[in-house]
Amino acid sequence: MEKETSTFNPPVFYGATSILLVLVVSAAVWPEAVGAMFQGLQSGIVTNGSWYYVLVVAFILVSILIFSVSRYGDIKLGPDHIEPDYSYVSWFAMMFSAGMGIGLMFFGVSEPVMHFLTPPTGEPGTVTAAREAMKLTFFHWGIHAWAMYAVVALILAYFGYRHDLPLTIRSALYPIFGERIYGPLGTAVDIFAILSTVTGVATSLGFGVLQINSGLAYLFDIPTNIGVQVVLIIATTILATISVVMGLDAGIKRLSEINIVLAIILLILVLSFGPTVLLLQVFVQNTGDYLSDLVSKTFNLYAYTPTDWLGGWTIFYWGWWLSWAPFVGLFIARISRGRTIREFVLGALLGPTLFTLFWMTVFGNSAIELILHQGATELGEMVTVDASVALFQFFEFLPGTELLSFVAVIMVIVFFVTSADSGAMVVNMLASNGRDDTPLWQRVFWTGSIGIIAAILLVAGGLPSLQTAAIASALPFSFALLFAIWGFWRALQTDIVKRDTLSVQTVVDSNIPWQERLNNLFQYPTKSGVVAFQRSIAKSTLQNFASELSANGLEASVVEENEHQIVRLEVLHGEELDFVYVIRAHEMQLPDDAMVEHPNDASTYWRAEVHLGEGGQDYDVMGWTGEQIANDILEQYERHLNYLKSVR
Repeated sequence: MEKETSTFNPPVFYGATSILLVLVVSAAVWPEAVGAMFQGLQSGIVTNGSWYYVLVVAFILVSILIFSVSRYGDIKLGPDHIEPDYSYVSWFAMMFSAGMGIGLMFFGVSEPVMHFLTPPTGEPGTVTAAREAMKLTFFHWGIHAWAMYAVVALILAYFGYRHDLPLTIRSALYPIFGERIYGPLGTAVDIFAILSTVTGVATSLGFGVLQINSGLAYLFDIPTNIGVQVVLIIATTILATISVVMGLDAGIKRLSEINIVLAIILLILVLSFGPTVLLLQVFVQNTGDYLSDLVSKTFNLYAYTPTDWLGGWTIFYWGWWLSWAPFVGLFIARISRGRTIREFVLGALLGPTLFTLFWMTVFGNSAIELILHQGATELGEMVTVDASVALFQFFEFLPGTELLSFVAVIMVIVFFVTSADSGAMVVNMLASNGRDDTPLWQRVFWTGSIGIIAAILLVAGGLPSLQTAAIASALPFSFALLFAIWGFWRALQTDIVKRDTLSVQTVVDSNIPWQERLNNLFQYPTKSGVVAFQRSIAKSTLQNFASELSANGLEASVVEENEHQIVRLEVLHGEELDFVYVIRAHEMQLPDDAMVEHPNDASTYWRAEVHLGEGGQDYDVMGWTGEQIANDILEQYERHLNYLKSVR
């Protein structure tokens, strides 16, 4: 029982639940008044702050691209020796399902058609309007959206996995506020992130059941009403709870992989049933149009031709993506440990963006082609009346309508389950100091809360109010995000200085004769041999070094872990970065051409590898004398002190 309560953060938990309770009750009891209040706030932001949103989003995009192409891109999200937790396929599937999946199902047909029929400028329903509609759709769902998610994820993963800070939003502000993030300031930041996540996921779940209900009505003649939709929310919440209880690997990961497979199947079916060659052609042209207009559309505020379209679409999207960034960013950070910054940015930006743009082309251009050249004007009318049924109405104009609708319904359900369970996991981490090994009741509590909030507000008509409140929250979050990017840049600069200062050689040349170095290359020790070396020479050398440091007034200690497989020297430097020198037993594959007699014909051997605070250094000290190890520690410690001087 004591273990179950150790992860609980009372100020964050009680603060967030109290504010959520007030928001939900207000939106449910006075939906019109609360809706008008938040709508007025959002309208004021759009009218007076659209220029600010445009600049913030542009700055985020430029910043994250610079982080990836510069020297910073080589830095790992975690210790230098660590490998990624998930394969590219699993990583992409989970990232995509949490970030964009459900939006593509809802807007894949409806948004291009709406831009085609009601463009911001020009004549609607023309070939020019069709081309412009796809440009705008690509712009809203392309690299800008993923840049907002990725920059939050990048900052959190860097501080969480490389500097061992809690995997919560407060850690992004550590370079600016230091230890104060553990006080009221950090508590307020995490509470804000919980509010943003719960309101965002709950409103999406509430609106999303409309699309599920539409699909079930089409396939099975199930009535479309509030009662059915509440039952659907309950069912989705139960499935999400089961997924969260199963954990990230067994639940969310598997569901995400299933959904990405279903998405590819549906995409191929629609591409095959539609004008295939035309769709491939327009995808190439749409991509070229998008890239060529990227800068101009990024900064286009329609200042010379004022229109309400900007606030209803672009600024709405920027606010929506920013409001979802704490949730999606923290989730992506959780699954991205071990990747370099460059690998992370390219994977998080290019992969999802290319898939999203191809999806929008296949669905959007197919629908526009039906309306523009095949006389399916009723499809446009249906989309205008109710966007939630647009996808299923679109399938009626294609072969295999029932098959497409069935696959789509399954996808929508699984996408909503993955959104709900990943959202609950994120909120649970925020309320538990960044840990996800929390008691069962906490995971169930947050999943159930999201479902209950969605159901109550759906019945009371308060969903639009909460959605508007969530989007309006993007404004204060953007201020915090700009500070976080600045702090992240400062931390990266320090990291680069440290890497330069602490660059190491493979061995200590002046202490090891070349004959001995050559001989060591052909030694393939067993685990027992390395452990015996750790227990005797390595441990005693580190202890002697620690004693000398202690005699000079420094606080130094040596600890053993994992049955002598890890021997660690730690030297404390107060508020400055501590020095860590670790000798770790590590198993390696034998070279294919290794000419060596090895016990039991084993295919592996063991090394005594040196690790510093920033990770493995890729050299082996097995067979070294105590004097040689002491000299190596001394050289690394001198480099550490030089680094501390350079950043003071």
